[in-house]
Amino acid sequence: MQPQESRPLTIRTVLGDIPAGELGVCDAHDHLFLRSPRLPGQELDDAQAAAVELQAFRDLGGQALVQWTPRGMGRRRADLVRLARETGVHVVAATGLHQSVHYTPELVQRDRERLAELFVEDLTTAPVRAGLIKVAGGFHGLDAHARLTMTAAAHAHHRTGSPIAVHLELGTGAMEVLDLLCGELEVPPAHVVLGHLGRSPDSRAHRDAARAGAYLAFDGPSRTHHATDWRLFDCLAALAEAGFGDRLLLGGDTTTAAARAAGGEGPGALYLLSTLRPRLARELGEELIEAVFVGNPARAFAAEWRAGA
Repeated sequence: MQPQESRPLTIRTVLGDIPAGELGVCDAHDHLFLRSPRLPGQELDDAQAAAVELQAFRDLGGQALVQWTPRGMGRRRADLVRLARETGVHVVAATGLHQSVHYTPELVQRDRERLAELFVEDLTTAPVRAGLIKVAGGFHGLDAHARLTMTAAAHAHHRTGSPIAVHLELGTGAMEVLDLLCGELEVPPAHVVLGHLGRSPDSRAHRDAARAGAYLAFDGPSRTHHATDWRLFDCLAALAEAGFGDRLLLGGDTTTAAARAAGGEGPGALYLLSTLRPRLARELGEELIEAVFVGNPARAFAAEWRAGA
């Protein structure tokens, strides 16, 4: 790869680029809008409910939300623009593709070059630009679709500088993802965010991924009956004690209407700031909490954006 001209680090929001240092208190993985055939009847498609949720998040001190909803899953980018303007919350949108089970066959049967072009268009020339590429692994490994989409994402990253966010199925396969993206495809690990680490509380795997240089997103408090809540403190404490507090991110990952605080059963994005943040501050200290909610996401989602040519 030829060295790129250095540009200021900025975060690409739906209202335009902002200096990384202006992102503020961030929900690093969530969804205001989402639909999937895997979640029939639970679509996040109510713009008013999204507005209520985002304003309540703002009232609790939230300043930014990163929506990981990729192409073909109801991103509602025009609504994201309106909500960002109305609430003053920085909203970052995604391009990319999820696992093939979330799509009809015609939506996933594209070649790598065409996918990369679509991702680059979303990141650089779309009326509402994405600020990251979302892709997904499989359970303890990578299938052909995952390899295709990650290869396209890597090509788009090299052309634009965009961060890449990865859904890890039940928190597994982190090193397989990093071996492909950062080894074979030469994406710098500091531009990779691994999601759902809390769903597989394997402390050794967490340390290996952090040691490799990726960001680790613990993002499951909105899921009913998941073990992410009671394991979260131990996972974060172990990583912080091992010296990886600068790699940690937190998000709500609200994926269904029932999981919203506004009109649902909760806890939604609000839980991060109303309940989780003060508990974590008491147990792990304010310095780490400032890093997790402010400093780390400001680095994880920043880029030296390029035109994509």
